[in-house]
Amino acid sequence: MTHQFNPTILREYDIRGIVGDTLLEADAYALGRTFAALAGDEGVSRIAVGRDGRTHSGMLEAALIRGLNEGGIDALQVGMGPSPMLYFATHYLDVGGGIQVTGSHNPADYNGFKLLLNGRSVFGEEIQKIGRRAAAGDWSEGNGSIEDVDIREAYVDRLLEGFSGKAFRIGWDAGNGAAGPILDMLVERLPGQHFTILTEVDGRFPNHHPDPTVEKNLDDLKRLVADKGLDFGIAFDGDGDRIGAVDGKGRVIWGDQLLMILAEAVLRALPGETIIADVKASQTLFDRIAELGGKPLMWKTGHSLIKSKMKETGAPLAGEMSGHIFFKHRWYGFDDALYAAVRLIEAVSASGRTLTELKDAMPAGVATPEMRFQVDEVRKFAIVDEVRNRLSNDGARVDATDGVRVSTVDGWWLLRASNTQNVLVARAEAVDEAGVERLMAQIDDQLAKSGVRRVAGTH
Repeated sequence: MTHQFNPTILREYDIRGIVGDTLLEADAYALGRTFAALAGDEGVSRIAVGRDGRTHSGMLEAALIRGLNEGGIDALQVGMGPSPMLYFATHYLDVGGGIQVTGSHNPADYNGFKLLLNGRSVFGEEIQKIGRRAAAGDWSEGNGSIEDVDIREAYVDRLLEGFSGKAFRIGWDAGNGAAGPILDMLVERLPGQHFTILTEVDGRFPNHHPDPTVEKNLDDLKRLVADKGLDFGIAFDGDGDRIGAVDGKGRVIWGDQLLMILAEAVLRALPGETIIADVKASQTLFDRIAELGGKPLMWKTGHSLIKSKMKETGAPLAGEMSGHIFFKHRWYGFDDALYAAVRLIEAVSASGRTLTELKDAMPAGVATPEMRFQVDEVRKFAIVDEVRNRLSNDGARVDATDGVRVSTVDGWWLLRASNTQNVLVARAEAVDEAGVERLMAQIDDQLAKSGVRRVAGTH
């Protein structure tokens, strides 16, 4: 047997597509067979498997496990839960890897797979190799087993291990995503008063889209914080690996601002260590890490890429603007929004201030949110290359770590291609609104030269 995946689903750091269109049940089976062969080559015979709450995740999980079993791999089913619970399972259970069936923060018709093997994320060229191996039918044969394992209590126990946070009044929005049931268990054991909404899992996401990086998706959380007079609020994405937050005034604490707060607590425990943030993060964050005595490191966007860089550098903490927060300090190095929430409570407690006061104390400046605009999938990387080449020829100060990050007298702007969607991502930051407008004009000029027009209102 051989199998051809739709090439658009073999992404940089996971496999993801539209169910019934680019991603089919047969793809899940073929992935199981191929991953079984890959795991067997590395001496792995047992894999943990989890799924999110999407309506088709159960179907894809069943086909995936059938493929794993027929390839000779035993599957330990940890059930529905957030992706980080599956990551935890790979440390907690006697397994050599794991697969989470999840569409992450994408719309309800998407789904996919996040892959781990022998302590690493499977991404980039390894995902392309999975495609080639399936096409060649280079599969193993066997008769693996299925075992159901409930690790929810163990996971919550571990989330709270060593917790030293104070009592706050906190609002929580699970967005009908897979983190909801675990959140309900967690808040029962946290000090303070906790008000949860949308913890019932519903893979259609009927209330709002579970992506906390888009401010309108935080409206329900802002209302909850305002109505109850809470200290702050926390939200999760569809599979619980990305965190969003608002302070007591309902102001968004963006990913890089969360990292600023978390870094202070980590650097107090581990002076002088490296803290990693992605290229979309504010210069204010990198300056703050240095001010705290840490070593700031700018790196590529993408959870698998960040995790690999953490291993390479030994960094105890990393984060992305998208709300992926990675703790190696007291944790495992993977992105876990529930654990990040626990550590945020601790960090605010240790600061002696409220989250609102911490937000007030952050340097003034004007930054755009993450702007996304659709482009042709086949053109997205080429456009960034064209912009980089033009700017380099013009003598601009360009950082090409991931896309194009340009520094000017006003501040900086970024243009990069998303690895998970057919969009370009842009961001700009300056000392004032006029500076941001000048930076946006530069972005628009470069896009126009590559035949792209930014849609009005995306800034």
